Amino acid sequence: MVVADKVCKSFGSLHVLKGVSLEVGRGEVLCLIGPSGSGKSTFLRCVNHLEVVNAGRLYVDGDLIGYREHGDKLYELSPKDAAKQRRDIGMVFQHFNLFPHRTALENIVEAPIQVKGQKREHAVARAKELLDRVGLGDKANAYPAQLSGGQQQRVAIARALAMDPKLMLFDEPTSALDPELVGEVLGVMRELAASGMTMVVVTHEMGFAREVADQLVFMDGGVVVESGVPAEVLGNPQHERTRSFLSKLL
Repeated sequence: MVVADKVCKSFGSLHVLKGVSLEVGRGEVLCLIGPSGSGKSTFLRCVNHLEVVNAGRLYVDGDLIGYREHGDKLYELSPKDAAKQRRDIGMVFQHFNLFPHRTALENIVEAPIQVKGQKREHAVARAKELLDRVGLGDKANAYPAQLSGGQQQRVAIARALAMDPKLMLFDEPTSALDPELVGEVLGVMRELAASGMTMVVVTHEMGFAREVADQLVFMDGGVVVESGVPAEVLGNPQHERTRSFLSKLL
């Protein structure tokens, strides 16, 4: 579903990604771990072309992201064509980014109606299904300010799912939450993974990574330092940098 081939990204003289290569199979969950500033979130943003890569290639479901290839040259897609690609990729951010002046239900139906042209009654019925799925069937008419952080994040997940994405990206979805609210969001993500959704998750929740991920990738300094099945990376890390990082967490 996702193929990254030597992906590089710089902001001026700051090289954030230095040739990241990895693959995520259809229906797999990949968890990205590593210290702040290691490039995890930037990589995630490159996958749906919120950031433009400077070198390398990124493919989602066989499509080159953000560019078209003609001969041996790459041409950046127009904003309209890039947005079309992005419709199939759901993203959940650290901060929930809900529209504060719209109810939970209205937050979820906005994109299907405006972007996909769905009929309102169809979008509303689907939004209610999704609210039930994330355990918020009774909060359809609540505004974000009336919801806890965990509830807002679950609405954000439902909003992303309303576009029927083929891939879900999660950028530290629990890091802004009070500890007692983390479990309810991770529970929704576990259910999503069990349903076969392909997911790339930037997280510091090692228990979740151990339990749910098919593949665990440790990044530092803009490169993939170590990757493998979670039990091996967490239980028997091969690289000194990985051991040092995990010793502070586990």
